[in-house]
Amino acid sequence: MSFNVADPVGATGIQADLASFAAMGCHGLSVITSIAVGDTARVEDAQTIDADWVSDQARVILEDMAVTAFKVGYLGGIENVSVIAEIVSDYPDIPLVLDPFSSRMPDLGADGDDLLVALRELLVPQTTLLLLSTVELARLAETWREPSNRDTLTEDVMHLIDLGCEYVFVTGTPDDVHNVANSLYNESGRVRHDSWARQPGAFSGAGSTLSATIAAMLANGLDVPEAVLEAQEFIVAALAHAGRMGMGKLIPDRLFWAREPDDLA
Repeated sequence: MSFNVADPVGATGIQADLASFAAMGCHGLSVITSIAVGDTARVEDAQTIDADWVSDQARVILEDMAVTAFKVGYLGGIENVSVIAEIVSDYPDIPLVLDPFSSRMPDLGADGDDLLVALRELLVPQTTLLLLSTVELARLAETWREPSNRDTLTEDVMHLIDLGCEYVFVTGTPDDVHNVANSLYNESGRVRHDSWARQPGAFSGAGSTLSATIAAMLANGLDVPEAVLEAQEFIVAALAHAGRMGMGKLIPDRLFWAREPDDLA
């Protein structure tokens, strides 16, 4: 089950999650937290869904169907954080992948800081895997410490794990300039570090695809380190087959594996 924004382009949000779930052989359930207005270049505006509607969407489905993993993406407001935290607390044995940051969505301004605090206090402690970039980690860390010029990455990650988050997956960690590197941490420290050749082009939806694929892998029974590796291999291939659907950024092809070789030319 994905809690996320409805993106009409299908680059991020619910549409990206459902496509990624399907690619992993999972049936995706969707709970819409916000509705975006945008194209392949940018999101111009977004309307947050009332928290009661978010709750009702999820509760009705959960009373009818068994869920094997949660993915929480863009939330849109503090009220949605609260209701989703309450919902997932009723299912503590179901893995939760939290990927709340989206560079595609408009800045929430002053409300953004309060949203980060709510995330840290209500959802992070229930999270199986939190996915965020080094920039997003530093931004989140400023809700509990003063800004710093020193390297605080590991310290910040361990603070989140001390709050109750089982794994933290940080993208864009230091490596060769020609590579993209990602690091996975748990209470014992860094448990894996993967490096991939940087692909040319500007992409929209890489992070959403990565986190949704991890959630689907967990639903399929993989453990977290294995799910993270498999999801990275998938997104590398999806980006290699990305297409320019409009005049903006490239969109990952989550169904590249289902096409005939001639279709990929």
